Amino acid sequence: MPKPKQLDPSLSPRALYGAELRFKRESAGLTQAELGAPMFVSGSFIGQLESGARRIQGEYARRIDEILGTDGFFERNVEAAQRSRYPEHFADAAEYEAMAISIREFAPLLVPGLLQTEEYARAVFRAVHPVAPESVIDDLLSARLDRARVLEDPTTPLFWAVLDENVLRRPVGGPAAMHTQLTHIAALIRRNRVIVQVLPYAEGAHAALEGSLKLMTFADAPPVAYLQALATGQMLDEPSHVERYGLAYDLVRAAALSPEASLVLIESAAKDHHDGY
Repeated sequence: MPKPKQLDPSLSPRALYGAELRFKRESAGLTQAELGAPMFVSGSFIGQLESGARRIQGEYARRIDEILGTDGFFERNVEAAQRSRYPEHFADAAEYEAMAISIREFAPLLVPGLLQTEEYARAVFRAVHPVAPESVIDDLLSARLDRARVLEDPTTPLFWAVLDENVLRRPVGGPAAMHTQLTHIAALIRRNRVIVQVLPYAEGAHAALEGSLKLMTFADAPPVAYLQALATGQMLDEPSHVERYGLAYDLVRAAALSPEASLVLIESAAKDHHDGY
């Protein structure tokens, strides 16, 4: 059985909630399976609550308080555990990224958030929120840049992105910002930190024409798929759905340029943007 993941409670109220659940369970001398049995759930389910892979819903919070004698702590803090600095539709995806051992992403329109530079991300937020106060943009930007910290680890998670060629060509933030953005991606590739492929215009129709796709796997929880559209998103963990979207990603990856040819195209596009300013 894998060793329980060490949580960083500073990441979110939900991580703190999971860490507290683990502490109270261990203080009571119970295994995950022993806590799960009277709740009619498995020990692995309890582990997912503790790791933050699943949210603790009200009905489970009440039973946990009863079993562990925690005087209503978990029921009182259900709402706090669900708060996030990210938009509601993306809160789960952002927290799952921090726990994932692999992230595979198809990006048809924008550079994936984990790869975005500050100038690029600011341009995206300002375009989406044209009349928002600068403080709101700053908060959104800070959250996005903090997400990218997961790539500071030299090996985990494995990050593999397929970018539509459109992502390289649209001058988000202007030519200078795009040059910096694409140079940043190329640097991550050359450091062997990420794998990036480009799906060229010439490929035509492909298996993910209908939108973006993110697939994540974990050491101690089932894989998930995340689909995002304008100001909305959907997290899916049903195995048949995850398998379906995994196939779509594999087909897009197979249709894309090789990593080596993709790097050449990325650096060429960066030069084109540079020559434009």
